[in-house]
Amino acid sequence: MSNTAVLLMAYGSPDRLDQVEAYYTDIRRGSPPSAAQLEELVGRYQAIGGGSPLSRIVELQRAALETELTRRGTPMCVYAGMKHIEPRISEVVAAMAADGVREAVAIALAPQASSMSSATYRRAVEAALPALGDRAPRFVFVDSWHDQPGLIEALAAGTAEAIARFPDPSRVRVLFTAHSLPARIVGAGDPYPEELARTATLVAERLGLESYDFAYQSAGRTDEAWLGPDLGEEIRRLAGDGVRDLVVCAVGFVADHLEVLYDIDIEAQAIAGEVGVRLERAPTMNDDRTFIGGLADLVASSLPHPAGVA
Repeated sequence: MSNTAVLLMAYGSPDRLDQVEAYYTDIRRGSPPSAAQLEELVGRYQAIGGGSPLSRIVELQRAALETELTRRGTPMCVYAGMKHIEPRISEVVAAMAADGVREAVAIALAPQASSMSSATYRRAVEAALPALGDRAPRFVFVDSWHDQPGLIEALAAGTAEAIARFPDPSRVRVLFTAHSLPARIVGAGDPYPEELARTATLVAERLGLESYDFAYQSAGRTDEAWLGPDLGEEIRRLAGDGVRDLVVCAVGFVADHLEVLYDIDIEAQAIAGEVGVRLERAPTMNDDRTFIGGLADLVASSLPHPAGVA
C-alpha cells in the first residue's frame, strides 16, 4: 500500500432503534427532539426494518473501491467516515494520520455540490486537521462529481431496468428526485439545483428520453420554504395529466437509506396508489460495479501526482 489514501464521507444514519434519539439530537445541532418528533422518526425506521442500512452499504462501497483501485494497479487504503454517527469524520482523519497517510482524496458521497451538504464534509475534515500538526494528511477535495461518467451510466442503467418492468415502456414517465434543501440557497448562488438538473439531463440523454420530470423529496419540517416541487405533489400532478406508469430515479442519493426506503418506497408509493399510478423505483447504486468504477476514476483524476502510489 502507498501513503496516499481515499476518504469517503457520508451523512450517517442509525442502524438500530436505540441510536435514533442521539442521532436526531446530533442532526439538530445538539437540540433534543420532542417526544412526538422522536416517536415519528422511530416509527419510520421501524417501517424499514428497524434501522438504516446506510453504514453497511458505505462499508461495501469502501471495500469495493479499495478492491477496484488494487485491480487497476494503484493500491491504496480507502477509509470511510460519517458526519452524524460513528465512525465520525474527525476520528477517521485522525486514524489516517496515525496510519501514516500523507496525501488523500476526499469524496463526499453526495454528487451535487452545495454549501449545505457537500461543503459541510470539507469543513468536517478541515476542522480535524489542526490537532494533528505536521502529521496531518494533505487532502484533495472532490467538491462536485454530478456529471461523472460512471455515475451517469449507473443511474441510466438502473432507470432502464426499472422502465423495462412495465409492459409498455413507451408509456413510462421518468421522475428524477433529490433531497430538498432550504430555498434560500438559490438566492445565495448555490450550485445545487443547477447540478441536479445537469445530472438528470445527462441520464435522460443517455436513455433517449424525449421528456422527463424532476422533484425534490424529504424536505425538512421547518417554517422556511424548501426547494420544490415536492415528490408527492408531483406524483399527483402527473396522475392528473394521465400518467399511469412512473419510474422514480433518485439522482441525488448513492446508497439506500431512510430517504429512499421510506420516503420513496413507502410514502411516495402510497400516494401513487391513491391516484392510480404504478410506481417503480430505479435501484440505488450502492456497490454497483459501474458506480464503483466511476469513483475509482474520480480518485485517479484527483490525485495531485502519481508518486504516492506504490
